[in-house]
Amino acid sequence: MDEDIPGKAPSGRSRLRRFLPLALLLVGFAVFFALGLQHELSLESLKAHRAAFEAWVEAHPVLAALVFAALYALIVACSIPAGAPMTLAGGFLFGVWEGGALVVVSATVGATIIFLAARTALADLIRARLGGRIRAMEDGFAKNAFNYLLVLRLIPVFPFFLVNLAAGLLGVRLGTYVLATFVGIIPGTFVYAGLGNGLGAMFDAGATPDLGLIFKPAVLYPLIGLALLSLLPVVWRMVNARRNRTP
Repeated sequence: MDEDIPGKAPSGRSRLRRFLPLALLLVGFAVFFALGLQHELSLESLKAHRAAFEAWVEAHPVLAALVFAALYALIVACSIPAGAPMTLAGGFLFGVWEGGALVVVSATVGATIIFLAARTALADLIRARLGGRIRAMEDGFAKNAFNYLLVLRLIPVFPFFLVNLAAGLLGVRLGTYVLATFVGIIPGTFVYAGLGNGLGAMFDAGATPDLGLIFKPAVLYPLIGLALLSLLPVVWRMVNARRNRTP
């Protein structure tokens, strides 16, 4: 029980418990690439096994949806860069609405797992090393955490896994993190799910889907517009705070 005594350094067993979840996720990341599984989570693999996947989904729709959701959550939790092809696969196998919904829910679950693992393992360590600097960052981010996270989710400027880790280290509240992640990934997810829904025709025509679709002006500009709208409350609070300070 030494780890529960304020001011006392955590024991080795306590540190192990703190780092174990994050360590397991990192091991999962390493094993994934060591086994070459990245080749299985690709559009080429989906095209090669298309008939088998479609038949299995048709025969076992509920089980297929659960397996897909669990696999997607695990991929996100282990920070494996396969979100785009998996989202396309979701739209292809389950349709735009069901596939998109499965992706939004499972991606949020996976992101929450890595968020909690990073916060448990690293937040106290970073806070001890950086002291006042990290606290200042936490305070500044926490005031508008939902809005900032929403912008980062809407516009994929930073890698998805990096936002997960940063939010955990900056002390974002769990409820705020989950809600901002869930809402923020909806537009982009359904863009890719819609593209995935047309994969069958693309495969038949020998075409290749554009995985950079979200950065096309027709898609990116509306997302930027939504991001700017989500920042309006932040701007409003800043203006009000400045007015209140002005004599």
